[in-house]
Parts: sequence; C-alpha cells; structure tokens
Amino acid sequence: MKRTSRRATAGRECGTTPRRRQWLRRYRKRWASAVRGRSGDAGMSTAEYAVGTIAACAFAAVLYKVVTSGPVSEALQKLVERALDATF
Repeated sequence: MKRTSRRATAGRECGTTPRRRQWLRRYRKRWASAVRGRSGDAGMSTAEYAVGTIAACAFAAVLYKVVTSGPVSEALQKLVERALDATF
C-alpha cells in the first residue's frame, strides 16, 4: 500500500481541482493582505475630509436658499395643503 502525505491528499479528498486550489491560494493571499491593511488606499486624509466637509456645507447652504425662496416655498406649501386636504 502506497503512503501519501496528508498534504498531498488534502485537495483530492474534498474534490477540488488543481486550478481551484490555485485560485483559493490567490484569494486567501488577497484576503489576508486586505485584512492586514496592505491595500493601496487606506482611506481619506485629513485634507480630503476638510474639502468634503466644506463642499457638503456649501451644498447645504445652496439647498437651504433654494428651498426657502419664495416660489419654492409656496409650491411646497401648496403641496402639503393638497396632501392634507385629500379625501379618502
């Protein structure tokens, strides 16, 4: 009876092909490097947060001006009144 090492038969026991095992090895390496934080981009820097915050505030200010302007405010008020006066 021929003895084989446990490592040599590990892939064959569960029915994986050599190509599948190669793919799994690559996937595990990528997953491990991502978990360890070795990916290319670690996130936004402080400067990017500052620019993003300023842009969000500017957008909020413009949106506030548009919503509180006369025609838009009047249209919203009519919409709410029509919704409240609806018959069921």
